[in-house]
Amino acid sequence: MLRQSLLNRTAYPAASIFNATEFSFSSHRISLRPVRILYHKSARILRLRDSVGLRCSNLYRRSLDTLRVLAMANARTASSSAEKHTNRLAAEHSPYLLQHAHNPVDWYPWGEEAFSEARRRDVPIFLSIGYSTCHWCHVMEVESFENGEVAKLLNDWFVSIKVDREERPDVDKVYMTYVQALYGGGGWPLSVFLSPDLKPLMGGTYFPPDDKYGRPGFKTVLRKVKKAWASKKDALIESGSFVIEQLSQALAAIAKSEKLPAELPEAALQKCAEQLADSYDSKYGGFGSAPKFPRPVEIQLMLYHAMKLMNNGMSNEAKEDINMVVRTLQGMERGGIHDHIGGGFHRYSVDECWHVPHFEKMLYDQGQLANVYLDIFSITNDVMYSNTARDILDYLMRDMIGPNGEIFSAEDADSAEFEGAQQKKEGAFYIWTSKEVDDILGVHAPLFKEHYYVKPSGNCDLSSMSDPHNEFKGANVLITRNSTEALARKHDMSMQEYLNILGSCRKKVFDVRSKRPRPHLDDKVIVSWNGLSISSFARASKLLMGEPDGTEFHFPVVGTDPKKYMEVAEKAAAFIRKNLYNQETQRLQHSFRNGPSKAPGFLDDYAFLTSGLLDLYEFGSSIFWLAWAVELQRVQDELFLDMEGGGYFNTPGNDPSVLLRVKEDHDGAEPSGNSVSVINLVRLSSLIAPLSDHYRKNAERLLALFETRLKDTAMAIPLMCCAADMLAVPSRKQVVIVGSKRSPDFNTMLTAAQSSYNQNRTVIHIDPNDTEEMGFWEENNEKVATMAKSNYSPERVVALVCQNFTCRPPVYDPQSLKSLLSR
Repeated sequence: MLRQSLLNRTAYPAASIFNATEFSFSSHRISLRPVRILYHKSARILRLRDSVGLRCSNLYRRSLDTLRVLAMANARTASSSAEKHTNRLAAEHSPYLLQHAHNPVDWYPWGEEAFSEARRRDVPIFLSIGYSTCHWCHVMEVESFENGEVAKLLNDWFVSIKVDREERPDVDKVYMTYVQALYGGGGWPLSVFLSPDLKPLMGGTYFPPDDKYGRPGFKTVLRKVKKAWASKKDALIESGSFVIEQLSQALAAIAKSEKLPAELPEAALQKCAEQLADSYDSKYGGFGSAPKFPRPVEIQLMLYHAMKLMNNGMSNEAKEDINMVVRTLQGMERGGIHDHIGGGFHRYSVDECWHVPHFEKMLYDQGQLANVYLDIFSITNDVMYSNTARDILDYLMRDMIGPNGEIFSAEDADSAEFEGAQQKKEGAFYIWTSKEVDDILGVHAPLFKEHYYVKPSGNCDLSSMSDPHNEFKGANVLITRNSTEALARKHDMSMQEYLNILGSCRKKVFDVRSKRPRPHLDDKVIVSWNGLSISSFARASKLLMGEPDGTEFHFPVVGTDPKKYMEVAEKAAAFIRKNLYNQETQRLQHSFRNGPSKAPGFLDDYAFLTSGLLDLYEFGSSIFWLAWAVELQRVQDELFLDMEGGGYFNTPGNDPSVLLRVKEDHDGAEPSGNSVSVINLVRLSSLIAPLSDHYRKNAERLLALFETRLKDTAMAIPLMCCAADMLAVPSRKQVVIVGSKRSPDFNTMLTAAQSSYNQNRTVIHIDPNDTEEMGFWEENNEKVATMAKSNYSPERVVALVCQNFTCRPPVYDPQSLKSLLSR
């Protein structure tokens, strides 16, 4: 065991440096003792239960002395350091780095200039990693990095480097892995001290500037690190090198077999579903306790497991799974984690009832949540879920899409309470007083306030965890607590009249909110997150065609024609193709802001984009996107696949400044690149005949690499559990639609093919009159080309349902196709 190896090492060089002293904080920790790496029995670095818990130093979101800290958060004054200092970050594109461009700290971006300077001066590196919408990153900036005294210590004794973890997830992964290995947790801002050759020496997360409550502040930490470097430099460097060596060995997992044992995929799926069910909150929905994070991969697993039970004749057990999903998604939609006025979802809820959120909005949440709401709609046909999916997508279209179709990354939690305010406050853009509602809505204010639990005293009182320090005293976070039907009856209104009034009220509140200072928009374009959103927009274009005729929509849902969602997906994909893809080298870049970033594409970029492109094609767009998906999979294999050990590394491995290559398997706030890759390989294997066996073998070896993980800690990898079962399905169903794509009937038939929930189905659509399509299939799957030629009729659209391209008799209308698919 790695942990024992480290603890039992006889000559531990750091042991005498700090006399085994460790300073602990409620929201951060720094080790001034021998490094001790926590390691669990499955021989993987210990992680938090869910990486979503690693947002913004989230160990304790509202920690001791929080009132003072929050009052300072993100403060900017006219006489701030912005007018006095400019450092190297001013030349960068990252919004996060630009936020620090006028600190008195002599920041460097990650790169050789900084490393050379540390070597020249023979001083440690202070590495600070965060992101632009991180609340506690803002706090530490105000308290320490804008503080002249702290800046002088950093400038005199260290070379300071600032990294945007969304722009350089590879760098973040190295040092977050280090901090998690030491303490079993982490967060942002991530604060790590390095040797000039980039070996980690010690680290933590957020630090207050001064000593308090018997705990050292940042200035004390800096002095102790400086002293240790002066007196025990060689020992520190040796210790850092040893840690990286041990981590590298631990993370260099190798598959012990070519494939999983036959019984394991189903067993892992069942175990994960049981573990999630055990953690289910039957009162409020969700899996686990407060703080509650929307973790869409959990929903995906429960739905997949439910459909598997249903197919096996276990309908009662399947309904139990679906009921847990329904209660969770309803609780989230009704809660304050949902932005009822503008649409979309906030990052997480600090309480158990989904009420008071951490207010930042992240793109990766929106794309995944839209997809799970679409999934449950396709199962239940309840328009509440399709409406929520629209709510998310319409929010993105209104607020998060650039002029060329690119989809931006995030919106901050903090904003000024009014124009000219010298301070920013978390949630200021989203919260309301009872009087504000009265002034805006007049006669309809009582209805609105009853619907959203708005009270003169404020409504953050549903849980002791909602607002423990009275930060939102007198303010209201909108939440729906009673059924809309009951409230309509109480007001002696029809449902339609009630919903019309409520939608009109939301629009009026939205218009007033639009005049408030907006939270900061991180307009960086990240390939992987765009891939997740491309998927949801593409899927919505067909699944929302299943809404009943006459369905009415109420603000902030605007009743977008589903076809428009496909256009959004295509434009986002086209932006990436044009701006973040080199057609000569066939390589992706990771992100874009005022030009491509310096960072290459990482595993998640290739895997998530490939998944989005497959959805683009299968839900009705051009064969061009499928061809690009095949090309990206080939390049992904070339750059990231471990041909000997199995699985995909997270980085290409050609940057010497990135000390670790990790084979990530944890499905957290975002799914792991390896989990998504297995599903991509399964899907591609049913499309591309010449490479089918190659794809499946790579998927089998990848899963074999994580055999122990699937056996022992299935709950940490729910999407991989689904992926393993998908690969084990004896024969994936294919639906082949043949006809003229100019015909309205073609789109109707394609909609029918996608209307029911089935993750083990591939949809192929082909127009024999399209020479590009026919050429693709003749090269990549002769069976599809032959089926198209033999079944084409200029008068009608034909649908075939097949397994291994052995097909049932063709059908010629959407209802017959739906009936066939339901068997």
